[in-house]
Amino acid sequence: MVAVDLCEYQHHRLGGWPLAASPEGVSAAMPATASTAPDRVSLEEYFALPDVEGPLREWVAGKVVVHELPTSRHQRLALFLTVLLELFVNLRGAGRVFPAGYPTLLTPEGPVREPDIVFVAAQHLHRIRAQRLEGPADLAVEIVSDDSVGRDRAEKFDQYQQAGVREYWVIDPRPGRERADFWVLDEADGRYRAVVVGADGIYRATVLSGFWVQTEWLRPDSAPDPLFAFAEVAALPGPVVEALRAAQARRPGDT
Repeated sequence: MVAVDLCEYQHHRLGGWPLAASPEGVSAAMPATASTAPDRVSLEEYFALPDVEGPLREWVAGKVVVHELPTSRHQRLALFLTVLLELFVNLRGAGRVFPAGYPTLLTPEGPVREPDIVFVAAQHLHRIRAQRLEGPADLAVEIVSDDSVGRDRAEKFDQYQQAGVREYWVIDPRPGRERADFWVLDEADGRYRAVVVGADGIYRATVLSGFWVQTEWLRPDSAPDPLFAFAEVAALPGPVVEALRAAQARRPGDT
């Protein structure tokens, strides 16, 4: 499997952590960065494939594309964000959150992508099926790996934009390359607009009212306990937070 590292180009073009996002995706003409099964399969055949543990797979242009396994750093960040979003969404009754492994059929003709995290707003829960999400998520989050730079910043950028994914985050946690980029779909022309994070380092979601995240939390080595990050985002009362801290201090094995 060949991994194409486009980070130096991206760093030059888009800047460093956590500055403004790119207003456009990188050219989709960039080389593919994943292995592709040689035989074409139909959409029905793809969804009939056995559900096995292993690398992420997606369905693009009639082919099953298999990606590299994620790193522990990637998975730690994915877990932090998934838990944080899940707690907030459940508190507000705002919809549903799914981690990687739940396919998104972006349009009836495809492609099928599996974002690292998706949020489906309450008004769009009818899109959720047992085996897949049919139609765009309200929020898609992709966490960059060495083999996914071009895919996340170009191919998926264009596909999510065209399908109508209302908000798209691309987070790169790789050491020395940490950055976060956020785009919101302009309903007037159907194109993504970059959101610039302010001096306070806080990004406020558009599709999930009241939710925000400190960009510093998106570095795996700096991510707080998601429970206490949630307490801060949700503005839980002080006594509740203190009760949580007391419960944490009583965890088995702690001294």
